[in-house]
Amino acid sequence: MAGRRWSVGLRLRLVAAFAVVALGAVIATTGASYLSARNTILQGVQDRAMDTLRTQVSTFAATVPLPPTQRDLDAFQRRLSGYVAVFYRDLRSTGGPPTEELPAEFRAAVHDNDRVLFQRGLWSETAPFLMVGMTVRTQNTVGAVEPTGLEIYAQISLASSQSDISELAAWAWVTGAIALLVAVGIALLAARSVLRPVRELNLAARGLADGQFDTRLRVRGGDELAELAHTFNTSAATLQHNVGELRRMESDARRFVADVSHELRTPLTAMTAVIEILEQETDHMPPDSAVAARLVAGETRKLSRLVQDLMEISRFDAGRAGLELDEWDVATAVRDTIAARGWQDSVSVELPEGLVARVDRRRLDIVVANLVGNALRHGAPPVLVRLWREDDGVVIEVSDNGPGLPESVLPHVFDRFYKADSARARSEGSGLGLAIARENARLHGGSLTAGNHPGGGARFVLRLPEVLV
Repeated sequence: MAGRRWSVGLRLRLVAAFAVVALGAVIATTGASYLSARNTILQGVQDRAMDTLRTQVSTFAATVPLPPTQRDLDAFQRRLSGYVAVFYRDLRSTGGPPTEELPAEFRAAVHDNDRVLFQRGLWSETAPFLMVGMTVRTQNTVGAVEPTGLEIYAQISLASSQSDISELAAWAWVTGAIALLVAVGIALLAARSVLRPVRELNLAARGLADGQFDTRLRVRGGDELAELAHTFNTSAATLQHNVGELRRMESDARRFVADVSHELRTPLTAMTAVIEILEQETDHMPPDSAVAARLVAGETRKLSRLVQDLMEISRFDAGRAGLELDEWDVATAVRDTIAARGWQDSVSVELPEGLVARVDRRRLDIVVANLVGNALRHGAPPVLVRLWREDDGVVIEVSDNGPGLPESVLPHVFDRFYKADSARARSEGSGLGLAIARENARLHGGSLTAGNHPGGGARFVLRLPEVLV
């Protein structure tokens, strides 16, 4: 599920990046096209207006006497087509735009210039216009060009051109939107083709994580993704080979331990019987022989326990350890374990009656004996065994009043052959007891954890499910 969310997120990021780039390109292209078309339209209107005005002035300016009268100015203004005003010093024609619509700065520029000038403006919020101004000049008798004092101003509506520009802008944005949608569609297709190998790689990696070491990817093409698929296949093949070798070596090691333990069982049984006889005769032996006999007896018992533990571990590793479940009063079972080993005087108990669970009596005895025995050997009195119900299960706690378990030991306390104190290499235990206890707890569907009391002392907690009463 996490991989799916990642894939969707990556697709969205790719499409978003593609859309941003496409949107930027569309805006830039549309904006540039709009500005270019707008300038072209306005320039065409401006050029036509100036050419028309210049032609009319050239045609009719010679008919105006200088200095003109008001009647002459009005007659000249009527000959000029359009919304035109004619000025001569303090006189102006009665037709054309009002004086207040002609900016003083524009009139001053026209008065001081011999070229045709223009300026855009607005009559209202939506009524643009083009203002054109020019001075009239004539040639004198010697051929020199001199001003006549006549100034002509024309206002040309740009409403039609503005409508064309607005329509052009609308079509530009519609075209841009369509282009953006097409770009997003192309981005989705591209993201799909790019992410398909990534999804396949994710599924293949998940298969490897689940133990499917024969998972391989199909190599398509010769690009970077194909190279990645080839590298993955090579790594998977190497991993499959190495894991197979490790499993084979582990299986061989387990079989070796099981075989050796089984082969040692018969001679150890005979040695144990002989040792028991020797121990009965130690009082009649010379002192040195008695010490040797007791030492051999102790070491033989340790070896016997080690072989039994190794055989038990090999059953767990091979998956042959089974449960013989029956209904037991847990408090009674714990008391029997303590009494069978003569620990009644060394162990305090808080065992309420009436908690019945389906357990394997022999395996529960192994777990409790291991925990209490460890507390007696490595902790300090008092050792306390408590029992209570929790949720749908039963909890057995074994605690002591010793120094507790160092923080560095806690992660390894259930490891096989692990001993917190390396100096205790010849201690009574085999280093397998807690590992076997935890495997028995798991076999019941429960758990076994280790920790420390806040005030000191080790604390082991066994949780078993399926309380019946």
